[in-house]
Amino acid sequence: MAKIIPFKGIRPAKDKVHLVASRSLDGYKIGDLKDKLEGNPYTFLHIVHPDYNDSKKTKPGSAERLQKTKRKYLEFIHEGILEQDTQAAYYIYQQIKEGNTYTGIIGCSSIDDYLSGVIKIHEQTLTEREQKLKEYLEVCDFNAEPVLFSYPNDKVIDTITQRTIANDATFDFTTTDRVRHKLWVLNDTKQVKEIEKRFASIPAIYIADGHHRSASSSLLGKSRKEKNKKHTGNEAYNFYLGVFFPEDQLKIYDFNRVVKDLNGLSTADFLKKISQKFEVQEKGKEIYKASTLHNFSMYVDGKWYSLTAKKNTIDNNSPVGSLDASILTEQILSPILNIHDLKTDKRIAFVSGIRGMQELQAQVDSGKMKAAFGLFPVAMAQLKLIADTNNIMPPKSTWVEPKMRSGLVIYSLAD
Repeated sequence: MAKIIPFKGIRPAKDKVHLVASRSLDGYKIGDLKDKLEGNPYTFLHIVHPDYNDSKKTKPGSAERLQKTKRKYLEFIHEGILEQDTQAAYYIYQQIKEGNTYTGIIGCSSIDDYLSGVIKIHEQTLTEREQKLKEYLEVCDFNAEPVLFSYPNDKVIDTITQRTIANDATFDFTTTDRVRHKLWVLNDTKQVKEIEKRFASIPAIYIADGHHRSASSSLLGKSRKEKNKKHTGNEAYNFYLGVFFPEDQLKIYDFNRVVKDLNGLSTADFLKKISQKFEVQEKGKEIYKASTLHNFSMYVDGKWYSLTAKKNTIDNNSPVGSLDASILTEQILSPILNIHDLKTDKRIAFVSGIRGMQELQAQVDSGKMKAAFGLFPVAMAQLKLIADTNNIMPPKSTWVEPKMRSGLVIYSLAD
């Protein structure tokens, strides 16, 4: 059963929250990052990129950089930019983006649940990245980007959540990307205990986004446990930050592919080879989006096509083999285009569905890419089946919304 606990969150001062909370560092281009750092002394980016305005530059991931990050984090606390709550709480988070409203609960999950399989995974992690994130946590001692979890809807939790959001939010601000963020502090003792009890009745929760953060937190917990002769199981390192959304509150978008060339084939020969495994329909210049499972859109040489996988190309007995991402790789990318390793091959790139089909067309029309493939979004039931059967999805199979901002609620790993 899932152990999801309340905690004493570290949050931006109310008058500065819209200035502090930031997108992930990876989400900024170099020029945009510089503008943010120059124009906003309160942005959380100063913590994760502490070399700004410092003549002594450090290498990303180095011990020196991590120490600077820790010092900047403590400086933000000392200056009152960040403040810690005095009472353990859950935090109700709501994001309103492009007509979609997502409402979930921020709390802390147990590394024991991750290790025992109560927390279900669907993505393979890279050992090197796990270790780097673990080193980051070891030095910096805080979680600022929650792992995105999904759980089956629970009427009691839903009721408490709805009652809470009927009140004025503690934080309510809109960011420059036109996304509205709202946060409520839920620290009523009775309701906190009820939520914790209800989570404990849920047999499994699912990682939607954040596999490496989960893995690195478990590595840190095991390491600190081994060093602590007085380990009780209640230490901060036994838990890590998460935001938990009921299944009906998440949206899974398509994750599409663009390729640089057709492996020496003409467009006519390429279409001929594809037609052996797919029903091919030319759709002309008007954008075509995949309409159902096992249907794909393709854009090449200024035209859109509908590709529908023939029945003999689909392995319905395999949770992984029946995924559209697998079908595309096994029937087109690998045998026809000679693209076998999606993680390392430089001839393929990925475009999240939130950027729209127009982005696929633009990349091909610009000459940067030769062809684009649009996939039908993975369903939550497919994601759960993969996780429940201990299988792993192909790389870049899902783009899950919402994405939270860094620094909105922080979990301290310092006991």
